Amino acid sequence: MKLDKPVPGGPCWTELGTSDLEAAKRFYADVFGWRPETDPRAEAGGYTLAHLGDAAVAALTPLFQESQPVAWNVSFAVPDVDTTVRAVRDAGGSVVLEPMDVFDLGRFAVVADPGGAVFQLWQARSFAGAGLFNAPGALGWVELMTRTPGLVTAFYTTVFGWTVNASEHYTQWGIDGADFGGMVEMGDKFPHEVPSHWLPYFAVEDVEATAEASTQADGGVLMEPTSVPEGPRIAVLRDPQGAVFGIYRAGDEG
Repeated sequence: MKLDKPVPGGPCWTELGTSDLEAAKRFYADVFGWRPETDPRAEAGGYTLAHLGDAAVAALTPLFQESQPVAWNVSFAVPDVDTTVRAVRDAGGSVVLEPMDVFDLGRFAVVADPGGAVFQLWQARSFAGAGLFNAPGALGWVELMTRTPGLVTAFYTTVFGWTVNASEHYTQWGIDGADFGGMVEMGDKFPHEVPSHWLPYFAVEDVEATAEASTQADGGVLMEPTSVPEGPRIAVLRDPQGAVFGIYRAGDEG
């Protein structure tokens, strides 16, 4: 992504909701070299920050509701969560979790676009979000997988004011033209039961080696390493609990 820090409207954080926190800690430490630190406060509910060096790059959390799927979630920075929630509703989206404060760290909400893709809103206070982007092991791209591209394009440009860079095969999202993510229309190759969703991509030094590390750590490879025309080398992986995420080779984004 052409962003190197959280900015209003852009992705600022990603967190995994998992059915086995300890297993997830081990898996991502093996695959990305993350150093996990679990908040010891009971009211934090096992919330675990993943670090690369001194930088927090992602979070791992237990599932908080029975209906919550094992999945990676993407958060977008906003100046005012309550105002953005109203904008989401006005634009045809829905609210999964109403705005709430998180200690002194910030205020957040969970919402969904009109196509059903769930994402989070984050209003920073003492915690702005990821301290590192685009480096190996850190978030470097976010991709919306959707069955209703026209509907959700109107939604996101209305709610966030994103710029849209569309080609015949791929649409990219940006903040004032600085692209940070993209959109893929889910066609027949996606099983009907797979819902629309946001997919985080993490930068890595070697896509093949990381895919192999995922397999060795009891994960899986959903899309084998491949080179995108005029783009990076990528793969899509799955952790042992079923959460899906993408990887791409750092440095050849173009």
